[in-house]
Amino acid sequence: MNSFEKLKEKFNTGLHICVGLDTDVQKIPTFLRDTKNALAEFNKKIIEATKDLAAAYKINFAFYEKEGLKGIEALEKTLSFIPADVLTIADAKRGDIGNTAEMYAKSVFDNYLFDSVTVNPYMGTDSIQPFINYKDKLIFFLALTSNPSSKDFQKQKLLNGSFLYKEVIYKVHEWNTNNNCGIVFGATNESELSDSLNVIKALPVLVPGIGAQGGEIEKVAKLFISSGSSYFLFNVSRGIIYKSGKKDFAEKAKEELEVYNSKIKDVLSN
Repeated sequence: MNSFEKLKEKFNTGLHICVGLDTDVQKIPTFLRDTKNALAEFNKKIIEATKDLAAAYKINFAFYEKEGLKGIEALEKTLSFIPADVLTIADAKRGDIGNTAEMYAKSVFDNYLFDSVTVNPYMGTDSIQPFINYKDKLIFFLALTSNPSSKDFQKQKLLNGSFLYKEVIYKVHEWNTNNNCGIVFGATNESELSDSLNVIKALPVLVPGIGAQGGEIEKVAKLFISSGSSYFLFNVSRGIIYKSGKKDFAEKAKEELEVYNSKIKDVLSN
């Protein structure tokens, strides 16, 4: 089973939430901070509580790399806690050319053994080719992100009347010869998403921006469903993993994930 098939198995059971493990040691419960590897210990508890309810886990490299070797150790331990049937996403937003891109791809897929990765496509085809050469993996390309400054470049209107982010989506379709490409499209861009679903078609979509960033999960889910697509994966990080700062943090994370799953179920059933 390749990575996209693994994800579709979760979609088929009604699971569409990716738990973002953007774990900041300054935000985890205080009683954990003095443990040998606080990041790993926190993540282990979160994963144990949510693994049967999550469609995927996304690990943002920045939160681990900033801790040096200890952070890399936490990243590797975290991956070992995630069940084999749950998709793992390396949120690394890689984007470079030639031999460097190849090394980044080998790092994510051959060393860490992630199922998928986020990639910045703005340096063009030669910067992304090493990633899509891994036919069994899933590559999420940044199309339109959820941050306010996405308008600086991604929403720029081109001379042909299209927008830059739409041209990225068209290009991803060209690159998708191995059926292993998807896109990242922020939930805070509801009108742009509605206007782009006929271009996105059957590409799997990683949707950040839910919760703390202001995206409304029911509205965005309805847009996908109304277009006939069920290949949407909502990432929620802070809204789940930091639901409680006490000893019940893992239990509260599970409860919050159940709330999100229930919202998706309601949309799917209507």
